[in-house]
Amino acid sequence: MYKVIDHTVQAQLITNPPTTRSLTPALRYDELDPLAVRIVFPPDISLDGAEVSWVFARELLAEGLRGPAGEGDVHVWPCGLEQTVIELHTGEGVAVLEFRAADLWGFLQCSYELVPAGGESARLDLDEGLASLLRGV
Repeated sequence: MYKVIDHTVQAQLITNPPTTRSLTPALRYDELDPLAVRIVFPPDISLDGAEVSWVFARELLAEGLRGPAGEGDVHVWPCGLEQTVIELHTGEGVAVLEFRAADLWGFLQCSYELVPAGGESARLDLDEGLASLLRGV
């Protein structure tokens, strides 16, 4: 049976003008998708009342804890010694979130205990993934 790590953490949504709003998103790691991590936001913060999930590379999170990282829709960087910022870009705007770095490190450590860094490819079922993409072609 496969495992999923689900950690609820505290975050601050930073808005303009500079104010903050506390959030409790979940950090999720699924060993069936070993290259990715998810930030899952509760339904009460979305415009349509539905849960919102962002998926990005686990390696991006690890790199962003050490220094600025990311291109495209997700950027991660340390903010001092105790905080880490994750910036999410959409067509509607940008969400800037601040997390305790220790929470993100703890989550990553748990994910590495499940699937070690560099061991992701052993967990990928590339044949099934390719078959899934080519169904009906």
